[in-house]
Amino acid sequence: MNKYELALVVSAKIEDDARTATVEKAKDYIVRAGGTVTEVEDWGKKKLAYDIQKMSEGYYYFIQFEAEATVPAAVEQDVRIMDNVLRFLCVRKDEA
Repeated sequence: MNKYELALVVSAKIEDDARTATVEKAKDYIVRAGGTVTEVEDWGKKKLAYDIQKMSEGYYYFIQFEAEATVPAAVEQDVRIMDNVLRFLCVRKDEA
């Protein structure tokens, strides 16, 4: 099992419960693909480096999970089509 981190930038224009539902949906995609979510960090609302879809702010979430090597590609396919996700990035974490 490898360790991964999924970074999500969620739209600041949606309600709190819709934002929570978006993060839960991303966690559900990880579990369905065969991964195990270990931690979710909520960094809150931050200013974006540049406007995305005419928005200058977004909510940042970092989801750590353990999974086989094929899982991140499957998760990225699902997250890519989510409405309220402005940007995402899935990276493998080095074990130091």
